[in-house]
Amino acid sequence: MELLFGVVLGLILAVASPAHNSCTCATNKWAVCAQDGPGNCTCRLVGSDHPVDCSTLTSKCFLMKAEMIPLKEKRLWRPPHGLSDSDGIYNPDCEDSGVFKARQCNQSSTCWCVNTAGVRRTEKGDRSLSCSELVRTRWIYIELTHKRSSSAFDVPDVAKALTQLFESRYKLHPKYIAAIKYDPPLIQIRLDQNKKPRWDVDIADVAYYFEKDVNNDSIFHSNSKLTVSVNGDALAIEKLWIYYVDEKPPEFCMRQLAAGISAVVTVVVLTAGIGIAVLLILRWLHTRKYKKFESKEMREIKTPSLE
Repeated sequence: MELLFGVVLGLILAVASPAHNSCTCATNKWAVCAQDGPGNCTCRLVGSDHPVDCSTLTSKCFLMKAEMIPLKEKRLWRPPHGLSDSDGIYNPDCEDSGVFKARQCNQSSTCWCVNTAGVRRTEKGDRSLSCSELVRTRWIYIELTHKRSSSAFDVPDVAKALTQLFESRYKLHPKYIAAIKYDPPLIQIRLDQNKKPRWDVDIADVAYYFEKDVNNDSIFHSNSKLTVSVNGDALAIEKLWIYYVDEKPPEFCMRQLAAGISAVVTVVVLTAGIGIAVLLILRWLHTRKYKKFESKEMREIKTPSLE
């Protein structure tokens, strides 16, 4: 009887074990998941306790918040690549939907305005700083270089491989990939998303996942290294740059431009003023010399001859 009970218990554990192990979030390694019913796995994000939809990408705002949680509060394991202070990561304020709040502040009461990608678009100020709206990042330009090989790839093959990558790995609809240009070893990608339906992923989230993959710090649960294949040959990415273009120009750029113009105007005015002063001085010296010469001639004319 005891032997039969042991066999039954072993079978139950063998069946339950795979179910337990499968309760993970494929698109977010920082999600904590729990089996709350037969075949039902619920995942929540560390740092905000928001439920996570593991069938798509997690918003960049929630991901940044999760990264700010000390490692001991997230998992017992350490990510392969730690974050440094120069990464530009901060603890953001997020809406319940996962989007960034227009105004972000740090613990020293310094505030600034951000776009939908969480990138600062104004000068920093104090708590009195007002951000009237969350400006949408409409375009994202991605530039990357790959390691040089014996022969360059064909342009259509590179575009096809990257389009498939963004569609399959990052759930991005191809209609948001506006252009892919290839000039070996430089690859340029433009993502264009003026308006985002609720069911589509945001290009800012896609760019963040892609950046993490390239830096070997994948957000996906498998934490697998990103591999891009072009007709069976590996496309080894070396360097990556990402640029964000908003619907409205960033305000701090305008201030810097105004300051630059003011500086140029000041230099021009000072130069012109110095030039005019020099001309006046030279004219005065020339006039004085002429008057002295004229006065001398008049004296010579008026002096009677001794003959």
